[in-house]
Amino acid sequence: MSHNRSGLLAGLLMGLVAALVGAAALGAAVLFQTRLPAAVTTFGNGHPVSLVTSLIVALLVALAIGAARPRTFVLVPVAGLYAGAAMAAGQVLGSSVMIGAALRTPPAERHPADVSDITWDNFTAGLPYAPNLYRDPIAETWAAWLYLAVAALAALLLVTLRVLRARRAHRRLTAAAAEQADPSSEPGYRAPFEPAQPPSQQPTADLFTPRKPSRD
Repeated sequence: MSHNRSGLLAGLLMGLVAALVGAAALGAAVLFQTRLPAAVTTFGNGHPVSLVTSLIVALLVALAIGAARPRTFVLVPVAGLYAGAAMAAGQVLGSSVMIGAALRTPPAERHPADVSDITWDNFTAGLPYAPNLYRDPIAETWAAWLYLAVAALAALLLVTLRVLRARRAHRRLTAAAAEQADPSSEPGYRAPFEPAQPPSQQPTADLFTPRKPSRD
């Protein structure tokens, strides 16, 4: 079984593209979260919204890998890695731009985040501080790790189910092809030159059975 036929190469590439798209979208969501209604961002301290975002990233990665109809379990841990990495990269990317814009803008001139804040200078200014989401003690960063773990586990589970379904479908197709290729499995089959009916069995000679008179 080649890697291409098992969906490995296509799954790797499509999952990577989906992870990059998910990271960029998550970064934008982190940056523009202040524009959401306060009732949404403050509900449950913002954890429900972040968990939903983790599931969306996981679903995006899983759908991209599943589109390759994978039959190899190698893509299962890869899906978890892609989703977790996309979650971490998106949070760091959005936080870097948001922190950089806050550092480089005087307090009197600060405004809600907009597209003009997405600059290389803002990103580089906030990048040294953004990774603290994962470097600080776990008691302070548990929420960021939780979102990452949810995305990774959800993607892992979804791709596992997809691989199992693809393998079952492949086994059914293989079995059907084997039955079609083997004519002996068809009902009423007889080999070439084989008579349609077996020859009648001649009775064995019996000393006590009178012989039929011969005809002239």
